[in-house]
Amino acid sequence: MPPYDTRDTLNRLAADLALCHARTVICLGDSFDDLDAARSLPQEERDWVFRLQAGRRWVWIEGNHDPGPIEFGGSHLAELPLAPLTFRHIARQAAIGEVSGHFHPKATLELSGRNITRPAFLIDSNRVILPAYGTYTGGLRAQSPILSSLMRPEAIAVLTGPTATAIPMPR
Repeated sequence: MPPYDTRDTLNRLAADLALCHARTVICLGDSFDDLDAARSLPQEERDWVFRLQAGRRWVWIEGNHDPGPIEFGGSHLAELPLAPLTFRHIARQAAIGEVSGHFHPKATLELSGRNITRPAFLIDSNRVILPAYGTYTGGLRAQSPILSSLMRPEAIAVLTGPTATAIPMPR
């Protein structure tokens, strides 16, 4: 969560957690630009994070931008195995049952002659790669070589937005 995006992200996260009554939250790394960004959050926003954590199991998976423990509650892990799944930051080529977040995929859908690009979940029988949750985080196009090599031929992209839309993963 970069500093310019924190309030919007926290508002959306609070609403989503209330909607789904989440008892466990797993943050898949790069929750902050870096450890300095986490430490420099205003106290009001730090308190907000602590309120969101209250009564929930909260797991911070270490990312390449925030590799060490940060000064928030919860567990801090390199990855979290919860059979049959493993939650980690960066997808691994031969993994099965993997949920990761590093690549922040996005996909484009042509609709009524217009191209609409949105963050997207990439899903196949081996893994799920999640889009970024933060508003201003960039994204890697689904047809990039690294994503194409990670995902099986039957993969789909589920574009986020007012209506989730599933399409074959662009290649």
